Amino acid sequence: MKISKKKGFVLLYTVLLSSIILAVALGSAKVALKEVVFGTSAKDTNEAFFAADTGAECALFNDKPDTVAFPISGGGVSPILCAGSSIDVVESGSASNKSWNFAVGNLSDGQAGCASVTVNKDSSAPPTITTITSKGYNNGSVVNSVCVNPAESVERELQLAY
Repeated sequence: MKISKKKGFVLLYTVLLSSIILAVALGSAKVALKEVVFGTSAKDTNEAFFAADTGAECALFNDKPDTVAFPISGGGVSPILCAGSSIDVVESGSASNKSWNFAVGNLSDGQAGCASVTVNKDSSAPPTITTITSKGYNNGSVVNSVCVNPAESVERELQLAY
């Protein structure tokens, strides 16, 4: 009786070929998952940036010389009009260094974005320096003139000085 030394070769070949196909499939799945995560991250980043830009533009629009939204002298802060809504402004600071804070909501595609904006005017030495800081978030809501955001929010900040 003759013993064949080729037994099990087909099984070994099948396992090797299956392992190679599995490795290629897992590598492709990993690349695809990274692309999906990157695409989602880019979308969230854009929404946060555009929310910050909207907040900064609201502050600039309401800080024109012919308006009194952010008066360095005198008092009486009135609500401002931004993104089609009347928004309350909170004032703080001293006579020569005042700050105003407000938040704009419903800014992203799903109406979940918001922006927290601070307008600071320093008149301690001429000329008056105005700094606008706008923090935009891809999701969140406005509560008492402040953006409230979940921990997984994406934040982008714009700062303007003039």
